[in-house]
Amino acid sequence: MTKTILKFVVLFVVLVLCQVIVFNHLVLWGVAVPLVFIYWILKLPVTLNVNWTMTFAFLMGFLIDIFSDTRGMNSLACTILAVARMPVLRLFFPREDDLTDPEPSIRSLGPAVYMKYLISTVVLYCMVFFIVESMTFFNISRLILCITGSSILTFILILALDSLTSKKREKRL
Repeated sequence: MTKTILKFVVLFVVLVLCQVIVFNHLVLWGVAVPLVFIYWILKLPVTLNVNWTMTFAFLMGFLIDIFSDTRGMNSLACTILAVARMPVLRLFFPREDDLTDPEPSIRSLGPAVYMKYLISTVVLYCMVFFIVESMTFFNISRLILCITGSSILTFILILALDSLTSKKREKRL
């Protein structure tokens, strides 16, 4: 239990620092911003109470807002993501009893289910974030470009991060 908590605390700190120091300054084609820190929210155990999930997600979004000067956009989007992640997971993986590990990953859910879960939640986060950022639908083509570009970039980077952080299960003879 303590090992799991320590792992999540370290991952929290590393992702916040990476987002603030590196990823916030990495903008591809003027539209695609990697929002990799949401991986921590998506990785939280499914057994964790939704109130705790919302609290932790809000705190993470608040820290990103403080260091990125984004005026609460990440806090709002993180809180909405924390509320929506379990219904989205149940949409693609209806029985929690079949989970081999309480932490959603490509190894515990399987590649197809995990990718559906990941792309749905990433697109939801990017939609909320960029709609709140623009506060208008005046330039809808730019808004769609930002949502699409950031979703694709974030999805690819989170898949890469998940392959690095998920524990490998060895088959023994």
